[in-house]
Amino acid sequence: MSDTPSLDEENFAAFIAANTKIVSPPLVPEIKLRLATEITPIWQATETELQEIGIPPPFWAFCWPGGQALARYVLDNPDIVHGKRVLEFAAGSAVSGIAAAVGGAAEVIANDIDAMAVAAAQTNAALNKVTLTPSTENYLMRKTPGGCDVILAGDIFYEQSPAVEIEAFLRREAASGAVVLIGDPGRKYLPIKNLQEVMRYEVPTSLELEDREMRDGVVWRVPGD
Repeated sequence: MSDTPSLDEENFAAFIAANTKIVSPPLVPEIKLRLATEITPIWQATETELQEIGIPPPFWAFCWPGGQALARYVLDNPDIVHGKRVLEFAAGSAVSGIAAAVGGAAEVIANDIDAMAVAAAQTNAALNKVTLTPSTENYLMRKTPGGCDVILAGDIFYEQSPAVEIEAFLRREAASGAVVLIGDPGRKYLPIKNLQEVMRYEVPTSLELEDREMRDGVVWRVPGD
């Protein structure tokens, strides 16, 4: 489980409500999320209000292009998730998990080791009138497959340190028979070897977060062999 100290859920919800607005990401206008409209204020708020209890930076407050691409693909191809048990790994805002729930998944686990992110995922699920199963388990510590039919992983290869472990986890799940899909806009540490490109989208982005106003959001499948 997460080492993040616990806070009252009402405090999490109050912080999220006070520092975000309800918006729809450009590539998935069907979905509503509570997101930060500017990067600096929420980063400062996290540091001043929550840093002392070890809350990580608010990556959940932004709908990253890889996650948007993955959500768009799931919304357009609901048969991938319909009736299936789905894990959204490192869920953040849970945009692709919400897309899976909209697509008729039997269960969607919104997993993130950041408890604030899981709270944001629950808030966003309620906005879209769907249900997500919250989880702060560190799936990278598992030695056996997690029993899910579909694994969704949006925009997770932006740091070097966990990339090798994440790749090993995703390939292990794929080898066990799960459909493993990655959404990525060209992050440096994406393990490109043997991935199968499924779809490519142009995703509008903010120059506050990215180095350009449009990025290619690519959906990759991790082969099972």
